[in-house]
Amino acid sequence: MPQAVELERVERLTEKETLFAFSPPEGFVFQPGQFLMVGLPGYGEAPISISSPPSDRKDVELCIRRVGSLTTILHRLQRGDALWIRGPFGRGFPVEKMHRRDILFIAGGIGLVPLRSLIKEVLSSRRGYGHLTLLYGVKSPEEILFEEELERWQKEGMDVRLTIDRAHPGWKGNVGVVTTLVPRVEMDEKNTVCCIVGPSVMYKYVILSLGNRSMRGEDIYLSLERKMKCGMGKCGHCQINSIYTCEEGPVFSLQEIRHLPEAI
Repeated sequence: MPQAVELERVERLTEKETLFAFSPPEGFVFQPGQFLMVGLPGYGEAPISISSPPSDRKDVELCIRRVGSLTTILHRLQRGDALWIRGPFGRGFPVEKMHRRDILFIAGGIGLVPLRSLIKEVLSSRRGYGHLTLLYGVKSPEEILFEEELERWQKEGMDVRLTIDRAHPGWKGNVGVVTTLVPRVEMDEKNTVCCIVGPSVMYKYVILSLGNRSMRGEDIYLSLERKMKCGMGKCGHCQINSIYTCEEGPVFSLQEIRHLPEAI
């Protein structure tokens, strides 16, 4: 059932994205990659990925993009206002399978939001993992999220590489889609886990790039965005062939979805 939480922090990140934070309700536990159904009475609800790590016991953070009527109303909320949540739902990233291994994170646009939960969870136990690399692609510099954190992650030992889709005045970094960064990454394919989140059109080309690097399907994890409505596998809005994304995902290994023609 939905429950109300009080917003303790509302922070504008970009023209379209706002970060909302609230104290976790009693007994609230989750995995990186899981999502909440978030809404307001009379306006409906929408699936929103949790952006903070499970190890943060003080705040639960949601980064919400303004794209429709509900999210426009949510962006008007201020500190002290009530937000209604259900969940968490779905299956997240298998952090336990990543211990002692190198991790390659690949994010496109707002895909950094759910990956941020995993990245911060890994960095909270940095010695338990190998080499960490983040490839992050956006359309323009104005759309880069969590810039200060990206700099901090770099200082904490993560190899952070950014790219924008097209040349932009003043931009001195890489220009091109995020797949242009993949061939430049040195990796031990047998000891590397890859976690990918971004627009659906990105997945096909990222997978092809990783295939050239001999990555195994069981070591590649993707978060599939679908129109989740109930979160409990009842309404069928998020069905892909024989699976329900809200229950069996949104995180899948590539090996699990190779046989699903509608997945990617």
